[in-house]
Parts: sequence; structure tokens; C-alpha cells
Amino acid sequence: MKKVLSSTLLIIMFSLALNAQYKTAIICGKLITAEDNRVYTNMVIVIDAERIVQIGTKDIIKSNYKIIDLTEYTVLPGLIDAHVHPLIYGDDYQVNHVKGSSAFNALRGLKVVQNWLNEGWTSIRVAGDADTQYAHFEIRDAINAGLFDGPRIYGAGHYLSVTGGGGDINFIAPEQSVIADGLVVDGKDEIQKAIRNEIKFGSDWIKLLITGAFMSEGDNPQNVQFSDEEIIAAIAEAKRRGVPVMAHAHATEGINKAIKFGARSIEHGTFLNDESIDLFLEYDAFLIPTLSVGEYGLETWKNSKAQAKMYELTRKHRQASSKMYEKAIKRGVKVGVGSDNVGFPPNFAGKEFEYLTQIGMMPLQAILAGTKVNAELLMMDKEIGSIKVGKLADIIATKKNPLDDITELTRVEFVMKGGKIIKAIK
Repeated sequence: MKKVLSSTLLIIMFSLALNAQYKTAIICGKLITAEDNRVYTNMVIVIDAERIVQIGTKDIIKSNYKIIDLTEYTVLPGLIDAHVHPLIYGDDYQVNHVKGSSAFNALRGLKVVQNWLNEGWTSIRVAGDADTQYAHFEIRDAINAGLFDGPRIYGAGHYLSVTGGGGDINFIAPEQSVIADGLVVDGKDEIQKAIRNEIKFGSDWIKLLITGAFMSEGDNPQNVQFSDEEIIAAIAEAKRRGVPVMAHAHATEGINKAIKFGARSIEHGTFLNDESIDLFLEYDAFLIPTLSVGEYGLETWKNSKAQAKMYELTRKHRQASSKMYEKAIKRGVKVGVGSDNVGFPPNFAGKEFEYLTQIGMMPLQAILAGTKVNAELLMMDKEIGSIKVGKLADIIATKKNPLDDITELTRVEFVMKGGKIIKAIK
């Protein structure tokens, strides 16, 4: 009996020791929690399994904790990109999805999102994607099952478009048949059926192309493409299932209607006006301006045939749009970080922070846009978006303080997702 009791006691003590050793203490040089406007110094974050369990000074460290020494770094919450397309690539993106199978798209997309995680993006929202099936949800499910490392993935299966709209292929001869990059639907019945299928196959957001697009061929971003009846039906159908709607909208009329009818976020919002800003504030909607893709297009696609429309429209309207974005920021519209990243060059998405500061945000405000604000947009603010006891341990670090140089967020040197180190300090 004594031997049994001794063995049991040893097992209990060993188990307790293992649990204690599982805790990790991150020693921070500077700490931006995104819970307030302060920058803390010489603080410690204690992590147990996947969650933050304690934040305090160095005296909270126990002798058996694993130590991660970031005293020479600034520590921040993991970044959240609210507008990405991991399966799209290239300037002629509208046909690339039919060049490879959905399985190939999933493999390629997995590599893309892993690169983004390595850059500090611990969560992403897919704004619909170009695949004949749902490859990005296969990626998400594989990550959630622990088969691969990758960011937390939320979002829409496809972007819903009218016939001849921004998600349709408008340069194919009428006798040819090809699956469009978007999901083409017309009328209330088709929209309701499509939304039910989107949710069935994993969408936790619905994406509507309310207006034409900048990057697609054969449509006009200043046109509203869905009718009022169709928009209302789509948002009502999504709402019945508890799924929010993100509305791609460039045209003023499309922005304003989408907000009034209940869209949670407006993507791009290029031609917003003062009424739009009033509506954002009245309906508590979010604006995702996606500045990076326009800047990239101006730098890269001057001679691209596929993106000639995008280049000219961006060049023509960029300055006026920036002034309205700045006005929206000053008036308190909830503006989040969304890069429109489609597998662009490394650290592309991090430039969104710099562009937001160029249109009126203070550096801390830009950081909040890519952390706390986007977590609220995703309705995941109890889990992610800031460094707080009880939240998931999604944590990054930069060598210099991004409040002094916001471009530091393109040079993230440490990444932890859910308590697991993804990228260690070299």
C-alpha cells in the first residue's frame, strides 16, 4: 500500500511539475498591449499552454518557467489582416484559378499563409477567393486540426458578383464556357441559394461585390451592380444564419446603400463622401481602405495590360480618396488594416501601417487598426487583438519601436501564435 501511495504521489508531483514547466515567461523591453495608449517597459507576460495567464513585473517569474528574453525588443499583439486573397496571384489573376486544380491552389495557398504568419499576421480574413471550390477553407481546417502551422483564418468562400460584374470573366467569347473567379448570381433566389451553400461549405463571412472593381476587366467600379432588392435579400439571408457581410464598394451610392442595408464592413470605399462618413458612424460600420494594393499597382503595373484599368483609375482618384479617408479617420470611423494581399512580395502587407499614417493616423492608431479594431470587426475581441490576461497568446516583437518607425512592422523578428513559437529570435 505504501508503495502504491508513493508511486501515486510521485505521479502527481511529476504531473504538477510538467504543468508548471509548461508556463513561459516573455520578458519585454517595451510592451504595447493595444489595450490602452501606453508603452510599458520591463514587463513580463506569462503564458500557460495557448493563453496569457499573467502580466506583471519580473518578480512574477518562477524558477521553472521557460524564459524568452525580448528585453531588446518591442512586444505587440499578433497582427490581423482583414482583407486578403491567399489563392490569387499575378496581374492576370482572373484566369489563374483555372490553370491549377483546387488541390494545387490549396497547396500553394498554404505556403502563402504560412509566409504571412512568419511576417507576424497571426489572423487573417479572406475577402472571398478565386477557386472553383473552397481551397482556402481546406487550408484553414488543416491548420485548425494541427496538421500545419498557419494563421487563424476567417472569411468568405467566394465573392458574389452579378453577371458581367467584377467577379465575372468578361473577356471570353460567348460560345466559351469557363468558371468565373467569383460566384456569379442574379436575383434573390440565386443569391439566397448561393449564401446557403457558402455557409454550408465553411464561410463565416459573406462577400458581396456591390459595385464594379478596379482590377477586373469589363466592368466599372463607379456602377452599383446589385439591385436594392438583391442587396437586402443577401444581407437578410446572411443575418438569419448569424453571418456578417463584407461589401466590396467603390461607388458612393454602393457604399451608402451597403451600410444602410446592414453590411458590417465596407471594402475599399474609394468614392466615399460626407454622407458615407455619417453613415459609418450612425451604423457603427467598419472601413477597410486597402491602400497597399493601389500603391503597389502604381509602382509595378504601369505597363501591365491586365491591370491597365486599375493603374489609370488609381492614378486618377488616389489623391481625392486619400483626403476622404483622412476625414473619416478624423471623425472617428472605425478603420481597419486590410492589405488586399494576393501573395505579393514579402512584407507587402506590413506597408499598410505606413500608408495609414500617411492619411492621418498616428502610429499607435495604425497599430490598433491592425490589432484591436480588426479583432472587434471579426467579433473575436475576447480572444485576440490585444495582450491581456485570458486572451490567446498571439504575440510578435520588433527590434525597434514601431511607434518611432512604423516600418518596423515590415521587419517582425519574433512570432508566437497561441503560445507556440513560430519565428524565434536568431
